[in-house]
Amino acid sequence: MRERAAELEAGVLTRARAIADPASVGDPTYPQRLDAAMRASVEYALTGLEGGERRAPPVPEAILAQARLDARLKVPLDTVLRRQFAVDALFGDLLGEEIERCAVPADLARRLRREGSTRFDRLLDAVGDEYAREAQIRPLGGAARRRECVKRLLAGELVVADVDLNYDLDGCHLAVMAEGEGADAALRELARRCDRRLLAVQREEEPIWAGWLGGARPVASAEVARRLGEIDHAGVVIALGEPAGGLTGWRFSHLQAKAALPIAAREGGAVRFADVTLVAALRRDELIATSLRRLYLAPLEAARDGGAAARETLRAWFRCERNISSTAAALGVDRRTVRNRLRAVEAQVGRPLAEVALDLELALRLDP
Repeated sequence: MRERAAELEAGVLTRARAIADPASVGDPTYPQRLDAAMRASVEYALTGLEGGERRAPPVPEAILAQARLDARLKVPLDTVLRRQFAVDALFGDLLGEEIERCAVPADLARRLRREGSTRFDRLLDAVGDEYAREAQIRPLGGAARRRECVKRLLAGELVVADVDLNYDLDGCHLAVMAEGEGADAALRELARRCDRRLLAVQREEEPIWAGWLGGARPVASAEVARRLGEIDHAGVVIALGEPAGGLTGWRFSHLQAKAALPIAAREGGAVRFADVTLVAALRRDELIATSLRRLYLAPLEAARDGGAAARETLRAWFRCERNISSTAAALGVDRRTVRNRLRAVEAQVGRPLAEVALDLELALRLDP
């Protein structure tokens, strides 16, 4: 595909101009800037193909800047998006030809196409959001400006507009994600107890906060979790990233906390990314997550209660470090009941628990 980059760019530029004549906009610099944005879209697709979803590139600033320019010049959003669809269509055509020419295995070809669709959806969302923000007339308040500044920094921009975040991005960071009523108060109290500077912004109209605990020296996530245990945060789920430094580390720690938040929401309370790394990774792999469910949870549904008692017993058993007596006490039943339920699980799954305990625990943690 790299060898065909020039062919791809030429086709993209031709299609982009055919959708709407860039000279008709009235800005003499517009055609050149549009070409630069279209080339950036091609490079985004190629870089994404090379790196895969785990190393997905951020949406290039040239594309976002073009969306803002289009909004200011009142180029219809439909035209803006159609140009991006043209990039995706031509790229998909050439990718199909190369997959066939290189005899790429079917499963790998499907994964490449699926990852490409995910990246393209991310691009469309970013372009649409950027266009909409620029098209807004109302001025943003202080909190909204901070939120927009944080979003742009997370997206890879280096310029921090005219917003004072009152936070040192060059320092050491530990990201926090919190969800629920009272999340902001919990984050402020956590920062106070850890003696860290807090940067926190709320998602639009959602009780979800993205935050960072900053300081001159790193703080371990285990220490933050310990301090969190001293705080009453009932009704608030919290996910912690791992310590990292500088702007790159600031973004990376946020991605860790963001990946851990759905697990915290499902399991309740608070989780550290370091404790759920494998679960977070498997959540992103549809094949493995679905396979674990079919292998270990679907058989339990044959019971009269749909497997509810088995799931409850297994979760308690894992929480109690696979101790029968502790599990029985936690469930309020006798030890024989726990043993009988675990034997029934073995019969339903068709394998001894000693052999599949890890996979079964992961399946339960992935279960919505």
